Amino acid sequence: MSGRLAVKSEIGKLRKVLLHRPGDELSRIIPETMEDLLFDEIPHLTVAQAEHDAFADTLRKEGVEVVYTADLAAAAIKSSHDAKRLFVDELVADSGVFVGKYKDALVEYFLSFDEESIIKKAMCGLTLAEVGADIFGASKKLGALKPSELQFITHPMPNLYFARDPMATIGNGVAISHMRYAARNRETIFTKYIFRHHPDYAFKTKFYYKKHWAFPLEGGDILNLSDKVLAIGVSQRTYPGAIEFLAQSIFADEEATIDTILLFEIPKERFCMHLDTIFTQVDYDKFVLYAQTMLNIRPHHAIKKQTGGGFVVENSDLPLDKFLAKYLELDNVELIPCGGNDSLAAAREQWNDAANTLAVAPGVVVCYNRNEITNEILRQKGITVLEVPSAELSRGRGGPRCMSMPLIRD
Repeated sequence: MSGRLAVKSEIGKLRKVLLHRPGDELSRIIPETMEDLLFDEIPHLTVAQAEHDAFADTLRKEGVEVVYTADLAAAAIKSSHDAKRLFVDELVADSGVFVGKYKDALVEYFLSFDEESIIKKAMCGLTLAEVGADIFGASKKLGALKPSELQFITHPMPNLYFARDPMATIGNGVAISHMRYAARNRETIFTKYIFRHHPDYAFKTKFYYKKHWAFPLEGGDILNLSDKVLAIGVSQRTYPGAIEFLAQSIFADEEATIDTILLFEIPKERFCMHLDTIFTQVDYDKFVLYAQTMLNIRPHHAIKKQTGGGFVVENSDLPLDKFLAKYLELDNVELIPCGGNDSLAAAREQWNDAANTLAVAPGVVVCYNRNEITNEILRQKGITVLEVPSAELSRGRGGPRCMSMPLIRD
């Protein structure tokens, strides 16, 4: 199954998925940097790794091929000397080290390691103590680095285990994200090089969005509802201008089958940072959602591809279920509220990603075990729920869908 991408559904049988197993970058969160790194708490790495391994094993038991970001990225930069050098140059530039002699010294430091070590160090970040101040010259003047951030020369990327956000697979192509916050924008370097330089994907992958484009766009806001329909959240982290660029790019591809993009303008708040934190598909005609937010969104918008190029925006005051049924060409759509009719349970379980499900097949979804009320409701609706442990993984504010990037679905 290597060498191609195929994702035209949220629920089709999952065949291949990209994950990132939490690494030492997670142990580099400290109280002083939690907010900047977008964490509310400090996870316990050993437990988080065990939980993530259980998640990956659950997918494998369902017949899913699991591949890892670190492995693919290392293979990508190993493909040629040019790829390795380009990666390191971009990594250092993205880290904010611009002054010539410091930049050159840091580039040479990274290049002194093998590819696997370069990827690990890029993910974990580098402290001045680890590198050694002497690589910057005898003067050891550090003014060219960021004076308020001298502990780290390049910062850790602890959000990497949320593999959904740095990219989105759309049909047979990818959108490489322009992440909203600096703490995460550097993450996209790994997916960019995987699809530019990995032997399985180089010269075979279409790019519908690129990290240097002007407006923020994040993968958690993009849902492949069918081979013809995308849903995108206008959110805290995805801007309308990005969606316009993405629509133009997809519609310009004659081989792309997408002809409609549904827009949902959600609150610009941390509790619903992406569309998939409050809305995911669990079966052909069933969605789980945080009703307190999703049912209050009006009007709905649909970007429709026009013959000969361009697009038009259609507005609708239809309720959500009727709106979805119309564009998905279904008789009915059932909306399943996380937490049921208990507003306290709904708020609590949504915060712990009850609405962030990962379908591995129609009507079969992976969910965090901590969301007991929502999981039982899903079972009552005929959905098979595969529970995975979540005491530490959930501290990063992301669920099973956030942690996974499908590469191939039926």
